Amino acid sequence: MSEPNPAPNNLTPAVLDELRTLVGPHGLIAEQNQLQTYECDGLTNFRTMPGAVVLPRTTAEVADVVSLCAKYAVPFVARGAGTGLSGGSLPTEHCIVIGLSRLNRILSVDLENSRVHVEPGVTNTGVTSAVKAEGYFYAPDPSSQTVCTIGGNLAENAGGAHCLKYGFTTTHVLGCEVVLPSGEVMWFGSEHGVVDTPGYDLAGVFIGSEGTLGVATRAVLRVLRKPEAVQTLLAAFDTTTGAAQTVSDIIASGMLPSAMEMMDRISITAAEAAVHAGYPECTALLLVELDGPLAEVNAQMVQVREFCTKNGAWEQRLAQTDAERALVWKGRKAAFAAMGRVSPNYIVQDGVIPRTALPRVLARMDEMSAETGLRIANVFHAGDGNLHPMVLYDRTIEGEEDRALILSYDILRLCVDAGGSITGEHGVGREKQCVMSYQFHEPDLATMQRVRRAFDPQNIANPEKLFPTPRLCGERRHGAYIPHPVEAAGIAEVF
Repeated sequence: MSEPNPAPNNLTPAVLDELRTLVGPHGLIAEQNQLQTYECDGLTNFRTMPGAVVLPRTTAEVADVVSLCAKYAVPFVARGAGTGLSGGSLPTEHCIVIGLSRLNRILSVDLENSRVHVEPGVTNTGVTSAVKAEGYFYAPDPSSQTVCTIGGNLAENAGGAHCLKYGFTTTHVLGCEVVLPSGEVMWFGSEHGVVDTPGYDLAGVFIGSEGTLGVATRAVLRVLRKPEAVQTLLAAFDTTTGAAQTVSDIIASGMLPSAMEMMDRISITAAEAAVHAGYPECTALLLVELDGPLAEVNAQMVQVREFCTKNGAWEQRLAQTDAERALVWKGRKAAFAAMGRVSPNYIVQDGVIPRTALPRVLARMDEMSAETGLRIANVFHAGDGNLHPMVLYDRTIEGEEDRALILSYDILRLCVDAGGSITGEHGVGREKQCVMSYQFHEPDLATMQRVRRAFDPQNIANPEKLFPTPRLCGERRHGAYIPHPVEAAGIAEVF
């Protein structure tokens, strides 16, 4: 395979001078040592140094920067807190990173209409903090919610443990202000929080588009009343089959818990070592949370516990206080970060499968682990079948990182074969673009590309993401261009 052509560099010194004029000397970062902070997101396997970083403070400044990018055909990548796990905010060569951390104001709180108007740099938990004293909360709760921002949540359509009952980000966004790749500013949905508006659902198109259709600069969010009662049960099983069957039984009974999470032995060990949540040593841990009217929650929890007993749970523990419940969830949300306690390196994926396929998919992953000699840790949203398998490896062992990467993509293919998807909430970004063609046929991908080009005919908004290309499904190693390990394994058809 021939060496890929380098990306053109339109980010000239003259363009940098214009950027400095637009955002001020303290709003531009161009020094190499400072740019390293922005060379990757939470997925550190891929790194690219941007040409420059701008830190605008207003929608007008964002629009001015994007207009300049359109004028000179300079690619740009919007970035929030950099907590993404798919390389979604990975820079491209000679690009401008638009950091949105300074757009961090809560513009208004309107609880009479159950809505909050925010800028994209507001953190996920910051929204709940602004309304919790009045008995409200913002439902989407990704594990990184204390640091991840609303702009990134919109880009990836973030979910979290409680999306089983409450839905993903798109369910809670009534409207958003967007700077298009041309530099034009417009609203998708309703600026005033109207639940439905006539015409095309452009907000629905934009949310989850991973920054390829523009930059969100404001959003109107729906907030909810806190439920009367919340109960959280921890149940320990000797088999993943028993825990998975409990999940199926609960859903089949007609109940809709606010969350159902599963953790395996490796992830339990790591989380316990990190936060001391008091988890029992077991093969599978199931967390079930119910919320709603007190009488209903009490009655449903009796049923849940009966299902757990029937399927072999040898310990059941109901959190007695808010502090106990918070500790249970702290352990679950710490699982990714805690994995460093049991492995020097890991790759996390987030494939989706039907709930009924859980036992056989987990069993097949055990076989794949044995076949490759690589451990797989599992922690996932069991209620909606959103898996988070973590392939553990040691980068210092030659060839092991490539084997881990191939195994992680084999797991995604397994999810698709089971009737699922290659991603549930982390997004495709840079990491999964080489397996997009395993889930989608070329006509599907071509249609998606037509939508993208309608918004961004120059392909400057977060380019080199989502769609497979020959250039980006290969890597340069030791001075030579060789196929990406996924491509070499025949997993993706690239075009």
